[in-house]
Amino acid sequence: MSISEEKLNKESQSDNGPNILRRVGQPEMRSLRLPCRPKGSIFSTLTSTSQTYDLALVWNWEYDAEFISVIEEAARDRDITTYQIHRHNVGETYELIKEKRLFFRTVLDRASDEDEAFHPLAHEFARKTPPFVINSYEKLKRAADKATMHLELMTYGVHVPYTIIISPYNHRKEVELSLTDLAKLGRPFIIKPANTTGGGVGVVTGAETLKDVIETRQHHKNDKYLLQEAIRPGYLSDNRGWFRVFYVLGTIIPCWWDDQTHLYEMVQPEEETAFGLHPLRHITSVIQQACQLDFFSTEIVFTTNEQFVAVDYVNEMCDMRLQSKHIDGVPDQVVRSIAAALVNFVKQKKELILRRNG
Repeated sequence: MSISEEKLNKESQSDNGPNILRRVGQPEMRSLRLPCRPKGSIFSTLTSTSQTYDLALVWNWEYDAEFISVIEEAARDRDITTYQIHRHNVGETYELIKEKRLFFRTVLDRASDEDEAFHPLAHEFARKTPPFVINSYEKLKRAADKATMHLELMTYGVHVPYTIIISPYNHRKEVELSLTDLAKLGRPFIIKPANTTGGGVGVVTGAETLKDVIETRQHHKNDKYLLQEAIRPGYLSDNRGWFRVFYVLGTIIPCWWDDQTHLYEMVQPEEETAFGLHPLRHITSVIQQACQLDFFSTEIVFTTNEQFVAVDYVNEMCDMRLQSKHIDGVPDQVVRSIAAALVNFVKQKKELILRRNG
């Protein structure tokens, strides 16, 4: 959906916009002698104590402000302390962690997958326990490779489209693909890069010829490409049989998702029963075993021959814009359910740690 410049400016200036630092609740504090730091620095709030927060929220996309706000609201209700890490304070926060002035029990990282400024922080989190990192950097990298996930899901018995994986252009200029191979894909077929994609970027949905393959794979010359048959959904009452299913720390939330309009609706319990949609939960659970992520979404199609097929295997960084603010956003109830699942997990981790520490 096109978002006007006026709305962009309004959202970026709102109370829930990209603030440098926002804390909810009172962190645990321990005495520590620290050197003085300049006024206005984040260090100035931590000059005499070290602090422990229950949940670090790492983010860099302006529209994530809505999701972060919903998480913090849920955290307040559960007595969970939160700490935001954004572009403006990532460097100072990294130093505080390195100097053992700042500690977290759990981290939700929604930035390091695409922003190098967050890589040192992600690597620092990776080498320490705690914190527990939801969707760790290494797991994200593996799950983002569509070629890897395609092979993994086949191994796990998940139905996937007929697919041909071709090597990067810079590794092999020629396409080792016969007309017979191409014919198996049907027409039109889909061309998508294995890694350089997101939100449909780089995906060709109406490919017809070998020429399309040769030209498209040169757009991202260091990436593998997947050539896939186009999967056509059947209809369940008035709905296209296309679903986006969210997985978050054991909670599974199926949604109707129209691949043409990109509009969501929650799958109601009575619909799940009436249309026999219970396989959506099982398939999503199997995909989680394959990708090992804690929080992701997947696209599953109920086809014209009444088979459930995973088509967009792992969306490792879910777009969590609210439907009440964006027509193609996620239903607000789903966003709040996801936030509640995240916070409940953090609460359980906190209670376990406190019990262990007596």
